[in-house]
Amino acid sequence: MKFSAVAFDLDGTLYPNFRLYARLLPFILKELRLLKAFGKTRTMMRKDFSVRSGENFYDAQARVLGKILRCSMEEARERTEKLIYRGWEPLFNKIRLFPHVLETLDAFRKEGIKLGLLSDFPPEVKLKNLNLGGFWDVIMCSEHTGHLKPDVKPFLDLAALMGRAPEQILYVGNSVPYDVKGSRRAGMKSAHIRSKWKKFFSPGEADFVFYDYRQLRDYVLG
Repeated sequence: MKFSAVAFDLDGTLYPNFRLYARLLPFILKELRLLKAFGKTRTMMRKDFSVRSGENFYDAQARVLGKILRCSMEEARERTEKLIYRGWEPLFNKIRLFPHVLETLDAFRKEGIKLGLLSDFPPEVKLKNLNLGGFWDVIMCSEHTGHLKPDVKPFLDLAALMGRAPEQILYVGNSVPYDVKGSRRAGMKSAHIRSKWKKFFSPGEADFVFYDYRQLRDYVLG
């Protein structure tokens, strides 16, 4: 085997993003201003994030979001918690995974490969609703580290919790800017899941590119 540990992103990696977007459409139409402001906030925090004295990540996020929305920090945090963090979680009850995800994770576990998950959003309830709660040795939310991907800190913290050197870990994600580049900067190998049609247009930047989880399984297990 090439790796003693494999770690995954969640959204867009273990299930197709379009299945979530389809279920989110009523929310998107109703809360478009909030979503645009939240997206701008996250972009700003990825590029130039600094926590003030006595402030944690969620406070800083609410502070930036409040400025964009022209509301109080408390209101920004409350709306984020209610509408985005908690509001989206029930939608995952009926979202279908990519084909062969479950059998791939099961095959890795049977071979003694440690499994980790690192997401930019709190993953625990999502994993439970996707029936994926029992596979993981380590589950992490990058927000809890104080930094979002592609900062190296979440990836290095993940490696430490998994008890593996970064070079022993393959990180699997759907985003080149966040998952592929972030994991490689941290010293991990990277695998990029994407549409099979995209391989005809660009070779990609990951160590391994796949569109079917059976390909990932064969790549890891050899």
